[in-house]
Amino acid sequence: MASAALLLALALPVAGCKTTGDDTTGSISAQGAPPTEAQWRQSLDAWGERYKKDPGDAQAAMAYARALRATEQTAQAVAVLEQSTMRNPHNMALLGAYGRALAAAGQYPQALDALSRAHTPDNPDWRILNAQGAVLDQMGRHVEAQRLYATALKIVPDEPSILSNLGLSYALTRDLKRAETTLRRAMAQRNVDPKVRQNLALIVGLQGRFAEADSIARQGLPEDEAAANVNYLRQMLAQQKQTKKGGAGLTMPPPNAGG
Repeated sequence: MASAALLLALALPVAGCKTTGDDTTGSISAQGAPPTEAQWRQSLDAWGERYKKDPGDAQAAMAYARALRATEQTAQAVAVLEQSTMRNPHNMALLGAYGRALAAAGQYPQALDALSRAHTPDNPDWRILNAQGAVLDQMGRHVEAQRLYATALKIVPDEPSILSNLGLSYALTRDLKRAETTLRRAMAQRNVDPKVRQNLALIVGLQGRFAEADSIARQGLPEDEAAANVNYLRQMLAQQKQTKKGGAGLTMPPPNAGG
């Protein structure tokens, strides 16, 4: 169902900052805001130097790859993590980062393989389960994806990043009512990513409630950011309308495999 041309993570024109996913662990400014472009560049230089001195340094490889992805160098991030996993084949954190990078590069079968080795059935990691679900959704395997999201929610009930992915997964199967209910549940949690609000606005708009969708997109934002988000929402809704006229399936911003 998902258009192959869409990015793995929903890209929103807000604040002008780049992140690499819901569970990014990169440096954060003192105000708690996401890193700026300049900060990512500084991180890129610092961790790149450390990685080049010792490609077997898993921490350096992950930090360097994170900065590469944040500066839109996904293919190089994959290459860095591939080399590091060869040197550290049992480092689960590294395998998880590698799997996410592969997913961001659209290499879904390889991503699933790496992610499956990033945790064990007797000690599952909800972040990995969430990432696996996002990859399966990209591959059109929505029932399997939803099963993994349900398992992850048993570990961390009401985790908004999982609920957001689950809501989009329902949308990809055209169950918009269930998608809306799930995204509203995500919105009720604390520290919700702005993408969740925009996903909810899109789902509400797809059901023909345009004024309500517009209000959701604007909620709690400065006027300039609100205007940018509403413009984005309208572009997405126009895309859905055009897709429907052409007889194609529903195209949605895909679930997020994380950073």
